[in-house]
Amino acid sequence: MRKLEPIVESLLDTDLYKFNMNQVIFHKHTNLCGEYHFKCRNKGVVFTKEMADEIDAQVDRLCTLYFTKSELDYLRSIRFIKDDYVDFLRLWHPIRDYVNISLSDSGELSVIVNGPLFSAMQFEIYLLEIINEVYFRMAYDYETLRKSAEEKLNQKIADFNSGKYTFKFAEFGCRRRLSREWEDVVVRRLAQETKNCVGTSNVYLAKKYNLTPIGTYAHEFVQMYQGINSIPLGYTNHYAMKDWYEEYDGDNGTALTDTLTTDLFLLDFNRSMVNNYSGVRHDSGDPYEWGEKIIAHYKKYGVDPKTKLLLFSDSLDFDKAQNLYDYFKDRAKVSFGIGTFCSNDTCEEALNIVIKLQYVNGNPVAKISDTPGKAMCDNEEYLNYLKRSIQFRINRESGSIS
Repeated sequence: MRKLEPIVESLLDTDLYKFNMNQVIFHKHTNLCGEYHFKCRNKGVVFTKEMADEIDAQVDRLCTLYFTKSELDYLRSIRFIKDDYVDFLRLWHPIRDYVNISLSDSGELSVIVNGPLFSAMQFEIYLLEIINEVYFRMAYDYETLRKSAEEKLNQKIADFNSGKYTFKFAEFGCRRRLSREWEDVVVRRLAQETKNCVGTSNVYLAKKYNLTPIGTYAHEFVQMYQGINSIPLGYTNHYAMKDWYEEYDGDNGTALTDTLTTDLFLLDFNRSMVNNYSGVRHDSGDPYEWGEKIIAHYKKYGVDPKTKLLLFSDSLDFDKAQNLYDYFKDRAKVSFGIGTFCSNDTCEEALNIVIKLQYVNGNPVAKISDTPGKAMCDNEEYLNYLKRSIQFRINRESGSIS
């Protein structure tokens, strides 16, 4: 059986927003338990027993890792990461019992993470890094993929330096990277050979190359409030943003709009929140319609959109990003988080894999988003109830019902 080198060698090898969200949970919601499920959205992808066994072995090794002193010191140096949380991370490490991996007879990979939310949530990026690299190293000739990725990266860098691309962006490629080795190359070269890469979501690589680690929170942060029985479903954005602001006191303030649709988010993105947050992030739906809606919302509260950030991060390539930049650059601050197109652009189709929060304290939770196909929920009855709850509040507060 072919064995691979360790895929995750540092617990910093994850997205910054994992630490951001985890710190809020550590301070406010340690009583929550979470269950996460893996899904591959590509049709026809088959995982072999050899792949599943290798994934299992890689997870075994992951769960032997602890943060080193230099890694903890680096986290402590990030201005909004607090000392007591870093002290907690001195003791924390991934627990193997929280992860169950299995393979169906048809080659469908099942990965379920179940445990205290502050611990279960940390597995997502590590597992996706492992699954993706195992798949591409075992399903294809890795050197052929690596060569095609390098050719494409060379062209991308040339296009930045020729002036074809003029926007600023952060590399967001951890979760679907071709390999740990290749993401390292990509981040180093984009940062050193262009003037356009402003940072990376990968905390390990930010530390290694003295870059800005970038990220705020993900859909799971808003989703988790659905599992708290005392919070009405239509108001989870309100409580999520309130806790976030209290934790960070206005720092680290880019809000994600689409967990339960942007229309619902805007009901809670009131004058106070508009002023408290430096900007918003787009991750589903038509980006132009979204941008116009956000700009109009700022203007409604008398806020100059040019003082606020529009961060786009939905399945972007550089051409899409440039078009969005040209369209909005004179009306707002504009930046981009670009993932798979940076870290796994090869001669083969990338995997669209996710690990999503499905239950909190035994209650189903869901992401709706502004693109219906992105919804992921095991409980159809709950999903429909959640959609009705959202629409009821939107209708009531827009005056559609009495």
